[in-house]
Amino acid sequence: MSDYNIFIVEDDAYYGEILRYHIGLNPDFKVTKFETGKACLDKLYLQPDLITIDYSLPDISGDRLYKKIREVNSTVPVIFISSQENITVAVNLLKMGVSDYIVKDESTKELLWNSILRIKENQTLKREVQQLKEELGQKFAFEKTMIGQSAPLKNIFGLMEKATKTNINVSITGETGTGKEVVAKAIHYNSNRKSKPFVAVNMAAIPHDLMESELFGFEKGAFTGAIARKIGKFEEANGGTIFLDEIAELDLNMQSKILRVLQEREIVRVGANEKIQLDIRLIIATHKNLANEVKNGNFREDLYYRVMGLPIELPPLRERGNDVLILAKHFAKEFATINKLGTISFTEGAINKLLQYNFPGNIRELKSVVDLAVVLSENNEIKPNDITFNSIKEQVDFIGQNKTLRQYNLDIIEHYLKKTNNDVLETARILDIGKSTIYKMIQNGELKQVE
Repeated sequence: MSDYNIFIVEDDAYYGEILRYHIGLNPDFKVTKFETGKACLDKLYLQPDLITIDYSLPDISGDRLYKKIREVNSTVPVIFISSQENITVAVNLLKMGVSDYIVKDESTKELLWNSILRIKENQTLKREVQQLKEELGQKFAFEKTMIGQSAPLKNIFGLMEKATKTNINVSITGETGTGKEVVAKAIHYNSNRKSKPFVAVNMAAIPHDLMESELFGFEKGAFTGAIARKIGKFEEANGGTIFLDEIAELDLNMQSKILRVLQEREIVRVGANEKIQLDIRLIIATHKNLANEVKNGNFREDLYYRVMGLPIELPPLRERGNDVLILAKHFAKEFATINKLGTISFTEGAINKLLQYNFPGNIRELKSVVDLAVVLSENNEIKPNDITFNSIKEQVDFIGQNKTLRQYNLDIIEHYLKKTNNDVLETARILDIGKSTIYKMIQNGELKQVE
């Protein structure tokens, strides 16, 4: 364990030696004694972890020495030890940022010992918190949060990088399971707000009658059951980022209240009059098309323009090509590591089965499929029969609104073209139709060009 370096500045040589001996009883403490302020200042380049100062030194006043120390080292804790029981002096020093003020008497040694231990513990906790924050930042590096090498994903990385440079609002859209919250966290933890809170709120999970108190908080007695003050999500996120997931689920009344909060940058808790200033970054997400929601009267146009900011549309997994295999191997390795199962491999047949499926549940569905496949596999090798697809969406993808029979037919053919990796012959065989029918639809532009 590295030494904890303590400087003692004490002009009384005898008393200074007593303190040095007493503090030095802790084997982790390395104590250096100085009899003048100048001698201490000359050695500050050694970067002490803590300094104790006698307030009455022969060459410089205690408060002046403290200011000079701060010019060199703005964070080192300083404890003053004084024979004066002057409350005004003590209060002024503490206001300046001194860690403690101890009066010289028979209990000085014990008080100093306890003060040093307390300060050291706080420093250790701060270092651990900083380390965790740094590790968290590494954890949310773009390439670790969104795994893959496809062109659509690289485009997303570029947009995420731009989002971290400023505090512009960000709107993330994409199908369920594409990783919208993961992207929001990655943006936050790579921005200048990374040391502040990231607060995620799922709008669809909060009952409408509780939405206001959940978002803005409430005072004790604001309503029946409000037995104590509660801080709302916006206030909780102050200084950091608030992530409003599924924002399209908000009713128009709450939309107007959130619009006001975003405009005024302040909230008022339910049952209170005091305004609380906000400094937040807003990131929103939805699987719906907000522009269509505005046209249909379900979403306020003014709020739409307020929240859109930098739009990031996440591609569905079926459009990310070989990323499916990269992700599958990652999930298999992750699951096997957690469960101590050794190295997992995929047979060629299993790989083909994964690549031919369109994953309507996206990344979330892929992870579920792979986890189960690892469990079902024998000899740490995943075979086609170990891969089971149980998607609910697969059964309802073609049930839409106001579509003609011709459009349903086109949707079905297009679905199987994607599922078979644009294999026209296989699609024709599955649907029991002529391949010329499909080619003609492609030629007429009714179906997307086979790539």
